[in-house]
Amino acid sequence: MDKSSKFLTSSANETTPVVSIERDGAQSIDRAMSVLMLVSAQSRVGMPLREIVAQSGLKQPTVHRLLGALVRAGLVEQNPDSKRYHLGCESYVLGTLAAERFGIHSVAASSVVQLANMSEDTAFLTVRRGDFGVCVHREEGTYPIRAQVLSVGDRHPLGIGAGSIAILAALEDPEIEEILAALEPSYQEHYPAVSGEKLRALVRETRERGYATHRGLVHPGSWGLGIVIRNEVGEPCAALSIGAIENRMGEERQRKLVRLLEAEARAVEARLKKRMDERRSAAAEPSTPSIRRRSGERA
Repeated sequence: MDKSSKFLTSSANETTPVVSIERDGAQSIDRAMSVLMLVSAQSRVGMPLREIVAQSGLKQPTVHRLLGALVRAGLVEQNPDSKRYHLGCESYVLGTLAAERFGIHSVAASSVVQLANMSEDTAFLTVRRGDFGVCVHREEGTYPIRAQVLSVGDRHPLGIGAGSIAILAALEDPEIEEILAALEPSYQEHYPAVSGEKLRALVRETRERGYATHRGLVHPGSWGLGIVIRNEVGEPCAALSIGAIENRMGEERQRKLVRLLEAEARAVEARLKKRMDERRSAAAEPSTPSIRRRSGERA
């Protein structure tokens, strides 16, 4: 019997190693991806090893081994001075390549810039990734005093931040309840001012107003307004938002900012639809058939 057929016999003792290897390999990948996501959520400031261990629930030797593999792959890097872990160069490369397919950023970036210029405050683009919202673009306005707000790469549960609230409120009620139930431990541990009941109230308010408001829920004095963006098939996929200090969020100014947000959100949706129509049109165009010579035909 050759080596390649060793694990193809009917013997239970001989087939077990294959199952074990497959299971252990999949588990290692799952754990590595969990560690990578933790690092990505705090990539700007970096995460120390002890914090990754605490949040992952894994043992320190396991986390250290997984981080070593991610560092070798270039997905994570460690600052030699602070010893904190950040996303690596290969993560940037993969993200850039993925943007071609999931590229709402390229469609919405100009609107984020426009909002920051017109409001003079900080504007954001938040995209939905499962039960979380990820800030993928932040544009500073000219007003010198800024609120404590999102940074690019920040990843928070849906409902944390004005854009994230707008996305949550646009979902169907059963899905909202599933998300709130799944994220309840995270809310309790990391966002003590947030609860399921509070988020349900914000969802109702957002639906009534047509836009989301965030009144210092996480950082006192830091307010925000958000409008959902729907993709080509009408699903809530992202949101535009503006963050500012409380005294710049009076009722009259809120109405002005909401009009700006609404206009840019609809502009992004129109660009998404145009891009989809162009792709469909290109796909529908008949390709030019190649001219093949019959056998024996002379040139």
